[in-house]
Amino acid sequence: MKVLKNEKHQGYSPVLSQISDNQIHGDYKESFFIGIEGSNDTPFCRANIWPNPDVLSGWQATMEKYHQEALRVCKAIARVLALALNVDGDYFDTPEMLGNPLTFMRLLHYEGMSDPSKGIYGCGPHSDFGMMTLLGTDSVMGLQICKDRDVKPRKWEYILSIKGAYIVNIGDLLERWSNGIFKSTLHRVLGNGQDRYSIAFFLQPSHDCIVECLPTCQSENNPPKYPAIKCSTYLTQRYQDSQVDLSIYKK
Repeated sequence: MKVLKNEKHQGYSPVLSQISDNQIHGDYKESFFIGIEGSNDTPFCRANIWPNPDVLSGWQATMEKYHQEALRVCKAIARVLALALNVDGDYFDTPEMLGNPLTFMRLLHYEGMSDPSKGIYGCGPHSDFGMMTLLGTDSVMGLQICKDRDVKPRKWEYILSIKGAYIVNIGDLLERWSNGIFKSTLHRVLGNGQDRYSIAFFLQPSHDCIVECLPTCQSENNPPKYPAIKCSTYLTQRYQDSQVDLSIYKK
């Protein structure tokens, strides 16, 4: 609780402090959120909150190294995605896109038993806000995806954890860029009574980036499905919708 999250969402979030789309109950997970180091010049830049090094010796350096390597992997994946969308492989490497990206990392611990019929989840149904998420997990089952969110009732299927492999989620902003060619992954986590741990690394473009349909993803018969939007505007609204007021913990 000494590193309870700040107004930029960096730091520790207790169990039930985050809500997913259209949920009544908070998620049965706790997390530690690490953002980008920086000034207060942008909505998402703030000095990170770190545990006392006397308590966790070397932990900050390990997290910072992991952050660098995860970003390198995401940028490599972005080049493959660019080619798939019929633009140059380095299309997303411009300063206004991934040249100065917003990158966040969330260390997650899930607990308890989920009951979707009562709205109780490890993490409720939601899509990720940004371009993509790189997810490292342990071997405990729990992550489910829904391939078609518009079909009722929704069909959920478990995603197996493969040792030595990452899970990559498509985010909302990539769906907007691709005009729906790449669908943002609706997913949730169900607790089964076991402790479950994962590390989610979120990649977003620069906060000033205007996200709009790529020229190669639209035509006369397939106009843009989403209006252009500034990255920081979209992220700010989604974060505000997903957080519980933690002032009660500070009293």
